[in-house]
Amino acid sequence: MGDVLIIMLPALILAAVLWAVSAALKPRNFGISDAERYQLELAMRSRAHYEAQVKAAMAARARVDAATRPSQNEQQQSQQAEHARAGLGTPAGGSGSSFSDAGRPGYLGAVLPGGQLSPQFTFQLQALARSGHKVQAIKLLRQATHADLLTAKNYVDRL
Repeated sequence: MGDVLIIMLPALILAAVLWAVSAALKPRNFGISDAERYQLELAMRSRAHYEAQVKAAMAARARVDAATRPSQNEQQQSQQAEHARAGLGTPAGGSGSSFSDAGRPGYLGAVLPGGQLSPQFTFQLQALARSGHKVQAIKLLRQATHADLLTAKNYVDRL
């Protein structure tokens, strides 16, 4: 029994050393740390928040566009009506008319009955904005439509 113990003891020690070395050299997959996981979650939340803000801004812009820009169909109808009146000889205020034309008979006014801006008024605002008189265009739009400053400024900036 002593001979078996003398042979087994070094064999057990050798096996334990080999196991320890193999365990120490084995590649480990630690994954990501808590700090990295937190940063990833923060980045995903930030991205989701940004996307929500973009979606809300686009919806707000669509509402402003719908409120300030005449629809294509209504604009075409008003232009056709203007051409028809011009063909009959009724003065409708030419495209070069100014805001002071409001007293003239046949002048359509800045705002049409449907709540849309008249084409000649739109052209006048566009001419003012493109010639560098944006403040005058904003003031004129606010006087004609009673719009708030931000809405008028956004409209003139888009011209």
